[in-house]
Amino acid sequence: MRISKLLAVLCFCGLGGCSSYLEQYGSTFPDYENIGAYDDIELQESDSADVLELLSKDDDELLSQSKSVIVAQGQKKGGHQIWMNMVAFDENELTAKRKCFFRADEKAQSLLFWYRRKLDFKIAMVLGKEVFEEPYANENARQIAILRQVLKETLLDVDQVAPDNKMIHICGTLMNQALSTVLQKLDTSPVLALRLSEDDGLKFDHMTFGEGRIRMNIIEEGIVEVKVRNSSYTWTGEDPFALEE
Repeated sequence: MRISKLLAVLCFCGLGGCSSYLEQYGSTFPDYENIGAYDDIELQESDSADVLELLSKDDDELLSQSKSVIVAQGQKKGGHQIWMNMVAFDENELTAKRKCFFRADEKAQSLLFWYRRKLDFKIAMVLGKEVFEEPYANENARQIAILRQVLKETLLDVDQVAPDNKMIHICGTLMNQALSTVLQKLDTSPVLALRLSEDDGLKFDHMTFGEGRIRMNIIEEGIVEVKVRNSSYTWTGEDPFALEE
């Protein structure tokens, strides 16, 4: 079946239709207006007005708010392609304390390889000193505890705004599945936690999106960032954590 599809594609390209095919079935995620908002939001600096300005640029997205969380969420392909930007604020200083960019595509396709599903997300957050400075048994235990706290804080943020938009709940569920799968793997083999900070990260298998990788780094004092990417096919040599613009 795949051979026949490949031959059809090659014939199509030979007839001059390759560029239009790529436009329709490019191997990367489509461009979203707010994909850059995650990087533009500065933790401990950006306030709610800054965030609202960044998240209000795409008319196709829905804005949801709670007392301390703002989310811009969009979808295409009848809901098979979903994404969101979520930001949580420090209630005392009113600055961004946590941010998350998520997207998934259940019908992503490419020219030569037919993707079944694709998912990637990034989470960055300010964590309390107690999370970093607690006297853990070893570095493995410390890494696992930090990742567990990242998941906990993210799900709490999702719960605040999910009642306003069921797609936010779906995004949160998919992130929970991915990170819970990683934590289960680390609970079984804690030594693997050391791979979280490596350039290629830690491999894991997602029950829905297939093989994935996760990387976690302390990007500055008190701030941790987690990157996850799953795909049924990954190009050899590409950055496994690159979010295509």
